Amino acid sequence: MTPEARHRDRHPWATALLRRSIRRSVATGLGGVWVRGPLPVGGTVLAPNHHSWWDGYVLRELSGWAGADFRVLMTGRQLSRFPFLRRVGAVDAREVRAAVRAARAGAWVVVFPEGAVQPAGPLRTVQPGAAWIARNADVPLVPVALRAVMRGGQWPEAYVRLGAAVPADELHPATIHAAITHELAALDAELDSSDPEQPLAGYLRAVPGRASGSDRVDWPSRLLTLITGDR
Repeated sequence: MTPEARHRDRHPWATALLRRSIRRSVATGLGGVWVRGPLPVGGTVLAPNHHSWWDGYVLRELSGWAGADFRVLMTGRQLSRFPFLRRVGAVDAREVRAAVRAARAGAWVVVFPEGAVQPAGPLRTVQPGAAWIARNADVPLVPVALRAVMRGGQWPEAYVRLGAAVPADELHPATIHAAITHELAALDAELDSSDPEQPLAGYLRAVPGRASGSDRVDWPSRLLTLITGDR
């Protein structure tokens, strides 16, 4: 039995508890998760930038909203620190054949091509693992731009922009780098030109989050205005 199967098969209550914990973290730590672009159907390799602690949680919750099974590659060092994450889809980056099997079986397999979390900004060097998994699983590879950003609200907001699948005959690091960079530049431009107090136009709110304090006290403010006549 594979490591991920052992963690899924034993103590299902622990898996359910961990899923609720992740969902609560997103619901209380973010203002929400918004998505733009065609949602993958069936097995897919998602190749996002990795510039935030939230990235794995955001994509896991997005996959659940879309009704897709979920896997994410993690470094052996990180997984040794948090082995319980196997229960919710984490796969050791050295177990690439397990990732291939999951993609063939219909899962969204998240592979961060940069290899580890990086400072926010442009995409760093792309490793070949995402392309290798997509090629061997015979599934699409979708470039993803992902930002968890502070805007006009009290809590960070997560935005996910899904691009068009990279053609099978172009599954090379340079092509993947260009595709992710294109989506990231588009998302950054949308953020730069938007009203920070409004969600980005063209994005669908997939996962609710935590309302800002100003939103929660808005009704008392309106009531006080009616009572006092202040304008």
